[in-house]
Amino acid sequence: MGLKDSIQQVLAKLSGAAADPAELRDASGQGVANPAQDAAEHAAAAELSASLDALEVKLGYTFRDRSLLSNALLHRSHVHVTGQHRESSNERLEFLGDAVLGLVANEELYHRFPDRSEGDLTKMKSLFVCGARLSEVAIESDLGAHVRMSRSEAATGGRQRSSILADTTEALIGAVYLDGGLQSARDVINRVVLKGSDNVLARRSLRNYKSRLQELIQSRYKSPPRYKVMQVAGPDHDRVFQVSVSFNGEILGTGEGRNKKTAEQKAAQVALAKLEEDPEHLDGSDA
Repeated sequence: MGLKDSIQQVLAKLSGAAADPAELRDASGQGVANPAQDAAEHAAAAELSASLDALEVKLGYTFRDRSLLSNALLHRSHVHVTGQHRESSNERLEFLGDAVLGLVANEELYHRFPDRSEGDLTKMKSLFVCGARLSEVAIESDLGAHVRMSRSEAATGGRQRSSILADTTEALIGAVYLDGGLQSARDVINRVVLKGSDNVLARRSLRNYKSRLQELIQSRYKSPPRYKVMQVAGPDHDRVFQVSVSFNGEILGTGEGRNKKTAEQKAAQVALAKLEEDPEHLDGSDA
């Protein structure tokens, strides 16, 4: 058994996967000792521990319960190939982390901008919690190198996929919250996500909903969304364009604007909100 296979076994054990009885018995059905295998598994465990150590340094937080950190890095593809229930993946922590991130971002913006309206605060919050920003944060800390995923997922670019990086960032926030409470989560979010907030709020790239939608869909399904002008109303000097954006024949959002470009951005914004709320919405696509 090679080191890579030993690493997979150690990861499976740490994530609760049952060992394959065939690997633990000889031909007579008796348990066997394998010093070489034991040494390889020990090396794999040490490598995993070093990876978690490095990630804690990047987060600026040391876990009391390291199983939470390990779970936050467990992508559903790894759970699938090791025969575990999907609930064993990091998706439940992602759900929690999304709520904690939203709360901390809301609190920060509420106190920082006392004269801004609810609508303005909502738009600013979206820049901090959007998938593009969270994946950017993950890339800065090389988070993809720490995610536990299947070999096939990794081989198809999973460690650089923006949706996986963003989801794992939220899962880490959820894990910190469970391990150390709200203040610990707030400290990590301020240090990792909200740092350089002035630059984030000023950047137009995060406001380009069309680019973000195309990146999200193409990274997962290898095909771009399509835009279509549904209607043009009003006189020549005061036209209103209605545009839809669709993928694989399904309309994901519509928008209106004084020109086609604005209408497309608004349609993309609606579609992004739908997909960020339900990341699995398009998983049944034949694209």
